Amino acid sequence: MEREWIFDYPVTTSLTEARRTFIGEFLKALQDQVVLRSAVDVGCGVGDFSKFLWEQGFRVLALDGREGNVREGQRRYPEVAFRSADAEELPVAEIGTFDLVLCLGLLYHLENPFRTIRYLHSLTDKVLLVEGMCIPSEQATMELLDEKSAEDQGFRNVAFYPSESCLVKMLYCAGFPFVYRLRSLPADYRYVPNVWRKRLRTFLVASKVELRLPTLVLGKESIRYAFEFASWATSLSKLRDVSGPLGGLGFRLVRFLDRPRAEQREIVSWYLRRFWDRLSFNGSK
Repeated sequence: MEREWIFDYPVTTSLTEARRTFIGEFLKALQDQVVLRSAVDVGCGVGDFSKFLWEQGFRVLALDGREGNVREGQRRYPEVAFRSADAEELPVAEIGTFDLVLCLGLLYHLENPFRTIRYLHSLTDKVLLVEGMCIPSEQATMELLDEKSAEDQGFRNVAFYPSESCLVKMLYCAGFPFVYRLRSLPADYRYVPNVWRKRLRTFLVASKVELRLPTLVLGKESIRYAFEFASWATSLSKLRDVSGPLGGLGFRLVRFLDRPRAEQREIVSWYLRRFWDRLSFNGSK
C-alpha cells in the first residue's frame, strides 16, 4: 500500500495551488524586468514548487532536510535535481548561487531562522521570495513554540514564529538592500484577515537589485535600540512610540524615573552644574 503524504492532503494541496497561482503571476511580471534563469527551492518538501519552476523554464535545484522527502520528490519528479541539506547548515560553497531563491513555508519551522536567512542571502544572485506563517505584531518580534514531528515540519521539534516586521528586519540585516511587501496576497483564507481571525501567512520579496513593480511596496525596517530593552517594564512605555520631541522627552523621563534614587540625584546634580557653568561663562563675557 502506497504511503499517504501530508503534502497530498486537501488542506495542503489547496494552499499549494493558491501559492502556485500567485507565484506564477508574480514571476511573469518580474521576468519583464529581471532575467531569471536558475532557481533553488529551499525546504522543497516533495518538490511541488520545484517542478513548477522547472515547468517555467528554470534550471532548478530542490533542497530539503529530510531524506524521505528528497527520495519521494526525486521519484515524483525525476527531471528535477534534488539534494538533502539542512537549511540551518546550508553548504553554500558547494551549491553555488541562483538568480531566484524560493523559500516557502520553512523559516518558522526552524530553530535558527535568522541563520538560515543569512544563508539565503548568500545563495541569492538577484531575488529571494519568502513565504510563511507570521504572528500578528507591528514589532519585530518572535515566539518560540513547540512542534510535533512530521514530514512537513522542522526536525528539532521547536519553531520560531516571526512577525512580518521581524522578517523584514532580518532580511535587511542579512544584507538585502531591498525588501518588499506585496500589495495583494494569494486568494486563500490564510492570507486574508477577517473580524474573527488575523492574517496567518505572508509573502515577502528580498532583492539585490531594485524592483519596480506596482504590486511591490518597499518595506520599512523596524528600528529599536538595545538601550530601550526595559521599555516594557513600565506602563508609560508607549511614550517611546510617540513621534516628535515631546515623545522623546517623555521616554527619557520614564527612563530617568526607573533609575535608583542615587543615580537620579547624580544626574540632576550633573545637569545643575552644567547649567551653572554655562550661566557663569555667559556672565563673564
